[in-house]
Amino acid sequence: MSEPLADRRIPAGDDYLSAAELAALTPDELVRRMATLKPLVAEHAEEAERLRRPVDAVWNAIRASGYFYTYVPKRFGGLEFDPDTYISATLAIATACPSTAWAACFAAEHNWLIAQLPEATQAEIWGRFPYVIAPSCASPPGRAEPVEGGFRLTGRWKWGSGVMHADWVMLNAMVPVPEGSPPDVRMFILPAADARVIDTWQMAGMAATGSNDIAVTDHFVAEDYGFKVGPVRSGRGNGRAIYGHGLYGSPMLPNLCVTASLPALGAARGAIELCRERLMSHVKMGNASTSVDKPAAQMRLARADILARSAELAIRSVARENIAVGALDEPEQTIERIRLRAQVAFAVQQCVEAVRTCCEAVGSSVHSLSNPLQRMLRDVQVMQSHIVYDQDVATELHGRALVGLPPNSALL
Repeated sequence: MSEPLADRRIPAGDDYLSAAELAALTPDELVRRMATLKPLVAEHAEEAERLRRPVDAVWNAIRASGYFYTYVPKRFGGLEFDPDTYISATLAIATACPSTAWAACFAAEHNWLIAQLPEATQAEIWGRFPYVIAPSCASPPGRAEPVEGGFRLTGRWKWGSGVMHADWVMLNAMVPVPEGSPPDVRMFILPAADARVIDTWQMAGMAATGSNDIAVTDHFVAEDYGFKVGPVRSGRGNGRAIYGHGLYGSPMLPNLCVTASLPALGAARGAIELCRERLMSHVKMGNASTSVDKPAAQMRLARADILARSAELAIRSVARENIAVGALDEPEQTIERIRLRAQVAFAVQQCVEAVRTCCEAVGSSVHSLSNPLQRMLRDVQVMQSHIVYDQDVATELHGRALVGLPPNSALL
């Protein structure tokens, strides 16, 4: 019996912004546009969870804002904005629906990965698609068999965030190597229509991300529609060779960590807003005054706010530092990459604690399915399970580096 396929929405591609519209987009204007979408995103958050994907009207509004051009190089007509702008624009909607923001922020950031392909391939892709909507799936890796002109790709990948509105997919695969040789891991890109998206995403949280499984069987991919992952991990891929050691020459994993942390930070900020509103009117049984007059409620709200503010400072710092880290040589660079990962993992835990603290402050009503706070809590609890935020792994790696021991994980 065949597995059901997901009801995905491959874009028609008839809504790209004109050159004049893009020229008018400053960082402040992009952030402003994303902020105006917050009520729309919040209004459809419950529906997105029910559909198990972002709502089409919301996704189309994000497309119209110009957000997905953020990490497309100016050379190819993109905005090439700085990480702080990307963070601020993402947080504008992440406070309303962390799951929708998860799919959107990965789709935007994955254009950074397109910049790691050979320059001629970038020109071909961005010449037809001014920006790309694509999941990037690494686990479990597929298999790429070398053939004339490229590879035959086969595999089934999990965690396809963004695939429900994707026009391309990016998939990691292992290329066979002689015994004793180092692994050859490559990321390949292919049209979304050439892959199967299997309806597997049934989750307690992050349901609206639509992160379904992706499968490909014996599919030909030209050699220049992929890149070796190893050099990109240290910012030594095509991005650096073409654009220099700045944004596109920064190490890959810290960029991923920052991206994945933004929906959790948005959830924390959104929970604080909802908690403050609830405390203004909530009266606990047996009390005559509202909860906002209670010192315990005030302290919980304050603690959540400081946790979220501290996390945001840490995340923004990592995003900026990672650009400079790309210029470092080994072994210093690996040590810094490990530290940046641990720093973001700690910040995400602060976000989770902030959401939990808010939920503890507002009473039993938080557990009603109509209350957006319970959705934010479930979302962040699932988000924190992402491998890059495993605090045990992240802090062990950082501790080993501090005492001069080599890393004991390949995820660097």
